[in-house]
Amino acid sequence: MPPSPSIRPLGSEPPLRDRGDACPGALRLHPAADGRLARVRVVAGDLTVRQAEALADAADTLGDGRLSLTSRGNVELRGLAEDCGGPLAALLRDAGLLPSEHHERIRNILASPLAGLDRHTPADVRLWARDLDSSLCASRSATALSGRFLFVLDDGRGDVAALGGDVSLVAEPSTVAGRTGSGAGGTALLRVGDDPAALRIAGPDAPRAALTAALTFLDTAAASGSGAWRIRELPDEHTLTARHVAERLRAAGITAEHVTDGAGALRSVTAHAEEFPDSSTPGVVEGADGRRALCVLAPLGRLSTAQWRLLTAIAAQDGSGALRLTPWRGIVLPGLPAAAAAARSAELSAAGLVTDPSSPWHRLGACTGRPGCAKSLTDVRADAAAAVAAGARTPDGGPAPAAWAGGAPVHWSGCERRCGHPHGTWVDVLATADGYQISVVRPDAPPATQETRPQ
Repeated sequence: MPPSPSIRPLGSEPPLRDRGDACPGALRLHPAADGRLARVRVVAGDLTVRQAEALADAADTLGDGRLSLTSRGNVELRGLAEDCGGPLAALLRDAGLLPSEHHERIRNILASPLAGLDRHTPADVRLWARDLDSSLCASRSATALSGRFLFVLDDGRGDVAALGGDVSLVAEPSTVAGRTGSGAGGTALLRVGDDPAALRIAGPDAPRAALTAALTFLDTAAASGSGAWRIRELPDEHTLTARHVAERLRAAGITAEHVTDGAGALRSVTAHAEEFPDSSTPGVVEGADGRRALCVLAPLGRLSTAQWRLLTAIAAQDGSGALRLTPWRGIVLPGLPAAAAAARSAELSAAGLVTDPSSPWHRLGACTGRPGCAKSLTDVRADAAAAVAAGARTPDGGPAPAAWAGGAPVHWSGCERRCGHPHGTWVDVLATADGYQISVVRPDAPPATQETRPQ
């Protein structure tokens, strides 16, 4: 029997950033091994049918005919020509996907994908996301944020709250109780990085409070001289806490109640999360109005434009005319009639998308790998697909990942950067010069010797 994988921590010393953030955007294209790469920020993952069609047109006419979904609910276009920047910007601008040329890389806003869709109808924090995005785009100071800075807006089920946001807003049960679906009332917990404390603020103040917290980070990072891109990168002597943010909120006229045990308050909010559907799992979700939401995953986060256009057509013909992208590299189609949901699910499955939670592709991810990335040691996507075809999710065909880490996601990486890896606990399948190395990453685990297994 193969040896058990090692268990190791993810944390490291905060880096000293001596250069600007080089994250790609829709206007700043990244030179990859397979051509230029564009990353289009999709706030809260929300796309209209028209916007989705524009992305497919961009992939077909300017790119390699495929779209990649990121772990932040954004879209990447690959295989772009070096001189395509102008036509791409014009196409995206016309579709409303480029609201501000100066802010387009900093609009990393995640929101609970099923907010307002399932039968329990928790607060629709997605309206908070729209207000926050508008405030970001109106702030000249916000342009200094890194393309990696992350806002997270959770509807109370705890799905995106666990994804390591720099600034997180979690709707409290009082917001849910009103069942207005507006997300405008009630209260929210605001958390800053990994600070165990939190701030309780009124729902209408949530978007402005989140922006204020981000601007406070920028001031703190400048004072530290560290060049930090994210709150966790600040040096210890310049740690940003909820109390620091509370002072800025009061100066801005926003009332904030300090909650010492923010983690405990969050557990209280999400105590009944098991009642809510899991937005990372494919399948049909029953809504309060008799409608259905269809959750679909893209194998390893990549779709052909044919698959994407099929999703878009279903959203237009049977759904609400919208799509929602998820941080689990999936797509939610809201508003389907009950009679259509099962048939459409079967149609999408036949097209190669994941609609069954028992699929071996569920909770399996990979970086770009070769040939798209010159830093990768191998074609990890092809290797991962071969493992799935052989009935495994790792190259050695060893114990199921559920036996290693309680069903944690598995991520294949072509180099030690581990681009796109999951947050929290995950099974790390890392390509090395000697083959694949498999370990379980736990954020707070003690160091352990890693074992390398042949590919």
